[in-house]
Formats: sequence, structure tokens, C-alpha cells
Amino acid sequence: MALIKFTSKGIYCTQGDFYIDPWNPVNYAVTTHGHSDHVKWGNKAYLCHDLTKSILNHRLGPDLNIQTLPYYKQITINGVKLSLFPAGHVIGSAQIRLEYKGEVCVISGDYKVEYDGISTPFEPVKCHTFVSESTFGLPIYKWQPQHQVFDQIKDWVSGNKDKNKTSVLMAYSLGKAQRLIKGLAGYEDIFVHSSIANLNEGFINAGINLPQTIRISPETKKEDLQKGIIIVPPALADGKWIKSLTNPATAVCSGWMQVRAGRRWQSADAGFALSDHADWPGLLSAIKATRAEKVFITHGYTATFSKYLNEIGIESEEVKTQYGNEEEEEKS
Repeated sequence: MALIKFTSKGIYCTQGDFYIDPWNPVNYAVTTHGHSDHVKWGNKAYLCHDLTKSILNHRLGPDLNIQTLPYYKQITINGVKLSLFPAGHVIGSAQIRLEYKGEVCVISGDYKVEYDGISTPFEPVKCHTFVSESTFGLPIYKWQPQHQVFDQIKDWVSGNKDKNKTSVLMAYSLGKAQRLIKGLAGYEDIFVHSSIANLNEGFINAGINLPQTIRISPETKKEDLQKGIIIVPPALADGKWIKSLTNPATAVCSGWMQVRAGRRWQSADAGFALSDHADWPGLLSAIKATRAEKVFITHGYTATFSKYLNEIGIESEEVKTQYGNEEEEEKS
């Protein structure tokens, strides 16, 4: 009997009788992280990393049946040994390691291999079966070192100040926003949209040390905003609020900005290729480090990436799932 199978509700552990990141309601959902394509409302019980609980409560409501685990602690469910390992994707993101009668399977959720300075760094886990994303599973996607991207952002902000423009960075509220806050701390005052501020409060209450930011409110003065850096979710891209700012200059922070066509996204003034997902080299290095005998590719460039893995001698199969990704949401 296979340890996992792919069903109409999601990835199912047959022996353990639980699902990993199901997209339809189930009795017991093991959650890799808090992005909306990996966690849904309606499950009877949830299991996640300690730092993901506040995200689930923020997204789904306070009255949830949530069990939490720190990294590396092992529990047993119907004979299946389950533990969480760092995925490096966002704060609290986890790979799910399952072991039963000597068989080890790891479901990685979303991950990145470059340390971002705030999320617990990714750790490869040796296994027989590995379930991987391939959001940026094409050779054209190769990220610059993070510090270089932040230098580019700072130069852009400095240029905007010289032109009396207000700098607005558009970034996903969970993950990218906190990464920007950490990387730009001390350079200028950082103003954040309430959706970002609310998530930040949850992290701070859970013990994460985040740099100070200023919550944007109706009382916030436009001239103060012009002196600092504004971070808002992509949903505000074409909204009236940004247009009401003093000479706004907008920039998208997303892996899709690696490709020239992506830089024209939503008529933004600039784009910075900053992603919370592994690039092509990162995906390959992570998969090879697991020494997996079989790799399932769940979302992204599944066909291309799976074909390449087979060509280099790693048995791989693409799987159709309902995972999108937060990077896609940034484009829509």
C-alpha cells in the first residue's frame, strides 16, 4: 500500500487517514503553511507548525480545532510517524515527513532554498518519495542573491525621492511583505497596509522579532508617506488609494519579474524579481539532496520539469492538483 495517494480532495495518507493541504473539507488536515491555496476553511481539525496557527486564525477565524508542532518533534497517527521540517518558504512553513514501516515520504508544500533572513532556512530531508512544487520550474528562472535585489530596491527608492515621488512596493501580505520589512529595515520608515500589519501582529505575538513598521490609517498624512516606503498587497494595484498619493511610483516584487514581459504587469513603474519559491537551480538542488526514488510534481511547470527530471535519471510524475500559488495571485 502506498503511503500517500492523490485524490479529489487532496493528498491523502492512506494509513494515517489524514490529508495534507486538502482543497475540500476533510476530518483532519495537515497544513504546510498559511497561503490561501494550501489552507481552506471547513476542516474538522488542523495540524500545523506553531507559527502557522495565528495565520490560520487570521484567515479562517478564531474557533478552529488546531494542533501545533514545532519543527522536528515527532508524533504518531495510526502508526504513521509524522514530523515537520523547515521549508524556508514563509514564516512557519513546513515540509511534512511521513514514515511507516521503513517507507519515508516528504510533502514539501512550497519552498525556497535561499535563506531570507526571517523564515527558518530550508532543510532537505532524505526520503523515498518527495512531493515538490515547480512554480518556477524553467531554466530561465534563476534568482539574483537577495542582497542585490534589496540594493536595487533601495536605489529605486532613492531615485524616487530625488523626483519627489512616493515609493509603493506591491507584495503578497504573507511572506513577501515580512521579507521586505526585514530587508529594508533602517533604510527608511516603512508604512504597511492593515492586512500586512495584522499578520505582523500575529507573528510578533508568537515571538517573531520583526522590525518596526507604521500601520497606514485614514489619519496617515500623504507627506509622511512620501518620506518613507509603502508596502501594500497586489490587490491595491489599480485602486484609487494609490492614485491619491503624491506622485506615486509603483513596483511589483515577484519572481515573475524575472521575465521582461512580467515587468509590464499592471502598468507598474518597476519590477523586482524577489520570490518566496525556489528557482530552477534551487528546485534541482533540493530534489537531488532528498535522494528520493520517486518525485511527484504538483503545481507550476509540471510537465516540463517532470520531463527534465526523468531525462536526468530521477523518476518523476506530474500530478494535477488544485494548488495555485500566491505568485499567480499577484498577476491577477
